Amino acid sequence: MDPLDLRADVPAFAGATYLNFGAHGPSPRRVVEAANGMLTDHEYGSGRSNPYTVAFEFYDEVRARIAAFIGAEASEEVALTESTTDGIARIATAIDWEPGDVVVRTDLEHPAGVLPWKRLERDGVEVRVLETTDGRIDREAYQEAIADARLVCFSALTWTHGTVLPVRDLVEIATDAGAFTLVDAVQIPGHLPMDVTEWGADAVAAAGHKWPLGPWGSGFLYVDREVAAELAPPAVGYRGVTDPTDGEIEYEPGAKRFEVGTTSPAPHAGLRAALDAVEAVGIGTIESRIERLTQRFKSQIDADRLMSPEEFESGLVTVACEDPTATVERLAEADIVIRSLPYPEAVRVSIHAVSTEAEVDAAASALMSEP
Repeated sequence: MDPLDLRADVPAFAGATYLNFGAHGPSPRRVVEAANGMLTDHEYGSGRSNPYTVAFEFYDEVRARIAAFIGAEASEEVALTESTTDGIARIATAIDWEPGDVVVRTDLEHPAGVLPWKRLERDGVEVRVLETTDGRIDREAYQEAIADARLVCFSALTWTHGTVLPVRDLVEIATDAGAFTLVDAVQIPGHLPMDVTEWGADAVAAAGHKWPLGPWGSGFLYVDREVAAELAPPAVGYRGVTDPTDGEIEYEPGAKRFEVGTTSPAPHAGLRAALDAVEAVGIGTIESRIERLTQRFKSQIDADRLMSPEEFESGLVTVACEDPTATVERLAEADIVIRSLPYPEAVRVSIHAVSTEAEVDAAASALMSEP
């Protein structure tokens, strides 16, 4: 499949220059139809078949599909969640924290990687924020900061600068220090190649509603099998235990222990269709087209306003401006959709393989004509 064939299947692109995939990727018809089809079959067919059996068999299928897509060794290393925030929170609450424990995060994290640790501060956990420069981590400062940490949380691809962090190296440093490693990878799937086994992290949280163009509610959480055995989720339901009628709680092996109870299979049916579409196009094709379009866009932006790397790393491009909110509103009046950032003082343009040359040119021209 060609990226523009996929684009033609997205109704939301009609009449608008959409460049906000880092926040939300509008779904193609095939994705919405898959989600609606699952919901219809599950609800309308419940009189003829056991809806729990249908849903549970589907959960198994989609875990395996996600595991293959992200490079996990087995489907039992994948839990189905609602979002990246949901996945990070499930890890944060499954650790038996003690006063004085240290969590290290960077100053580049999305609120999903900030708020769970703020909550732990109430219980005496120290949250240490590693300062960065231009979306980069200084390795010596990182090594010093995590020397006594119990957990380290960082993003694989920064939402503020579009920089790709050296996940494998950061994981190795943290592991050598004895810290649990949790990676926010939500900006990677459907955007750049992803291999959680190569990364070696203890847990990776992500979702399908951004670059894969999947629906909201299609989150997933990777947890290393051996690591999962040491975690006890505080929210316990029949999907997370081996025998829900037993008097004792015996968690499911692997990441499944983080699933709780009845949830609609529809969002993950949409995610499966979205992953199929990504693979039909090819992640290599997607990455190379994003690179070409992104570099075309950057070439039209004044160097002193470009806050993302000059060389290609991702389709997220941050452009400095005096009033980000007003800039977003001004471009919206021209039907160009981007977003402002809480920090740095800038707007972010997200360029996908389904974007076009005309769209990136229009966005660059509008930004450079800022009054």
